[in-house]
Amino acid sequence: MKRLEKDSLGSISVPEDALWGAQTQRSILNFAIGDELVPLEIIHAIAQIKASAARVNNDLGLIDTEVTQFITEASSAIIEGKYNDQFPLKVWQTGSGTQTNMNVNEVISNIASKSLNNPLGSHDPLHPNDHVNRSQSTNDVFPAAIQIATILSLKKTLMPELKKLIDLFHQKSQEWKDIIKVGRTHLQDAVPLTLGQEVSAWAAQLENALGRIQINLKELYSLPLGGTAIGTGINAPENFDNLIALDISEKTNLPFETATNKFAIMASHDGLVNIMSQLKLLAVTLLKIVNDLRLLSCGPRAGLSELQLPANEPGSSIMPGKINPTQCEAMAMVCTQIIGMDTSVSIAGSGGHLQMNVYKPLIGYNILKSINLLQNACKSCRENMIEGIQPNKAKIKQYLDNSLMLVTALAPSIGYEKASQIAQLAHEKNLSLREASSQLNYIDQEEFDNLINPKFMVGTD
Repeated sequence: MKRLEKDSLGSISVPEDALWGAQTQRSILNFAIGDELVPLEIIHAIAQIKASAARVNNDLGLIDTEVTQFITEASSAIIEGKYNDQFPLKVWQTGSGTQTNMNVNEVISNIASKSLNNPLGSHDPLHPNDHVNRSQSTNDVFPAAIQIATILSLKKTLMPELKKLIDLFHQKSQEWKDIIKVGRTHLQDAVPLTLGQEVSAWAAQLENALGRIQINLKELYSLPLGGTAIGTGINAPENFDNLIALDISEKTNLPFETATNKFAIMASHDGLVNIMSQLKLLAVTLLKIVNDLRLLSCGPRAGLSELQLPANEPGSSIMPGKINPTQCEAMAMVCTQIIGMDTSVSIAGSGGHLQMNVYKPLIGYNILKSINLLQNACKSCRENMIEGIQPNKAKIKQYLDNSLMLVTALAPSIGYEKASQIAQLAHEKNLSLREASSQLNYIDQEEFDNLINPKFMVGTD
């Protein structure tokens, strides 16, 4: 069953029970591209903007209290997720996100109509443009919604998960602080360190990544709302920009404010490009960490095998008993995907032609998808692998006892060249360092024993 809805281009058939209207339906027909929908986080942020705009418009005498109540109640219901199925539009639409802004406007209008038993599409008591979109333009609403959604998503999902992962690495670092092992540079044996020190590097990398995200979030608190079409503020009343930013700040308990220069923040989205780059850097860090874990756990008999990962599932359809580092592999794929998505956002960020960037839906989708993927991958990695990692102390000791690079501690006493000769002789003749040192007789054996002590080589934690 269908009903007829009207917009400025005329009439179009809309599913009878759908709460969207004509402009949404045209987008469904004209942009049947891919499976990627505009993220609900953006939809909910747009609804927050609509509610705040209604309150400010009411305070400024532009709409009455009854209209304001209809808009705010419908917006709240959208934010609560009660109408998630009413937002069917694809990411691959107009570069401004106009159809999605109108999708929200139309759904709010029809929620109000339905509450009064008025026909859907009657625009009674709310007109999508004149009431719901009052003092706004897609060009300031959509980028503001991406900024709001990005901040809320980071604070509610990814950042708390990152903190859990950092805490877990600190815990492992403390537990393993006395396990001395061989260090490696260029994938070759190097001087020793503790396993705790090795893990502490991962914790510090993640702390730095989290810190970069927190610092660079600040730029996203400046909202372009009130700039309307291009930043001049046309059709927005005086002080609307400050008042709506204040209302959103109060409702979210976050320090949103109006942008000092709305032309810049509407014509380009450098702050969003920047935060995506911070997500990319986090992905780079996580990729390094899981690659380390893959190396340290490879084996179990023909590899390093210094760490033992939990056996979560059979690793092969043909090799019985094989276990693979699957959490590492999943994380690596997620990180690789995000690095590619960052490139897309960088290109999209350069697509600001004069007063308009026309890649807004792509930018918003990639950022929010990255946040979601990273949060999920970090949680999965933490719960299914890192919590259960155990050190293989016997293997670690075996490697340490046979390491040639302990000879480094002799260099200050006998010089680099003589120390090198000891290491080379030990390697060529399959001797211990002590045996090779005794043959060359460059250093007293008691002094040798005092210097070649791994406990004195690892510094302090």
